[in-house]
Amino acid sequence: MSTEQQTVEYAVLIVGDEAAYQSATPEKHAEVMGRHMEFARLLAERGHTVTGGAELTASTTSRILRPVGDGHTVTDGPFAEGAEQLGGFYTVRTSDLDDLVEVCKVLAVDGDTLEIRACVDHSGGES
Repeated sequence: MSTEQQTVEYAVLIVGDEAAYQSATPEKHAEVMGRHMEFARLLAERGHTVTGGAELTASTTSRILRPVGDGHTVTDGPFAEGAEQLGGFYTVRTSDLDDLVEVCKVLAVDGDTLEIRACVDHSGGES
């Protein structure tokens, strides 16, 4: 039996206080970007592969699509009431979830919460 771990793609979802980020000083924005640069450096150094990601626009710019009867309604966001909103995400391929969690601690500061969730592989192939 092989001891090699399966490589899985994970979504790293970054949830934080949107208003606090939007009102932050340029120095605070630079500090946050520095943490993301450190995160990327550590991922590469430790053998994880970033496969995608993006910073998202403010939740107030989103559109919410809901099924209603035989049709749909479209409303302006955000979907959830509250200060914490999804602000960005990464997708990362790795065979070491525990180490990925350790690296993610670089971003889980200043009240930001990270959710790390495996992506479902619909390719039908082996990774």
